[in-house]
Amino acid sequence: MEIKVIRKILEAGSKVAETNRKILKEKGIISFNFIGAPGSGKTSLLLRIIEALSDKYKIGVIEGDLATTKDAELIHETGVPVVQINTDGGCHLDANLVGKALEELPLDRIDVLIIENVGNLVCPTAFDLGEDYKVGVLSVPEGDDKPEKYPVIVKVSKAIVLNKIDMLPYFRFDKEKFYQPIKRISPNTPVFEVSCETKEGISSFVNWMISKINQKGGEGK
Repeated sequence: MEIKVIRKILEAGSKVAETNRKILKEKGIISFNFIGAPGSGKTSLLLRIIEALSDKYKIGVIEGDLATTKDAELIHETGVPVVQINTDGGCHLDANLVGKALEELPLDRIDVLIIENVGNLVCPTAFDLGEDYKVGVLSVPEGDDKPEKYPVIVKVSKAIVLNKIDMLPYFRFDKEKFYQPIKRISPNTPVFEVSCETKEGISSFVNWMISKINQKGGEGK
């Protein structure tokens, strides 16, 4: 098993983001950037999405992390092409790193690109990678106050996933408190309650992704 690993000093670059966007558009690829804290369940969600979509679309993945290839190895086992970006301490991915990762992916054989950003609710929200949609991934164990404490993730996300709802009986989690700032900040942003353990709600989020793919005319290569 060989997983491409990219390590570079982080560089900002809106021009590079536009180049990435142009490349993806020319290849007919729709892209999603998953942003969430460590432990929010981004990789587990990604695995469920691959399970649900891989029979219809060809998926590619860019995995962002500070170190190791553990998450990329899990993705690799599904047969999906994956490139690991290790930021060596950097708190987010940038367009330059993503551009280099695109060079390592078989873009002619990809319909949907999913970028799993470095675990962080702050820094990744400020960087355009050239993606079509940012998706905020929050979870029950993190607490019901995250949308209020981290409003930027609500502002920039085109969808929000509340993960690990199977753990609601074990935490003091007030859904009304969770939803109130979302409704105030971004009332039209859909929120999907999911459990990667039980698969509850996964189909609803997958259907949202499919609706965005169809908006771009994606039919699978």
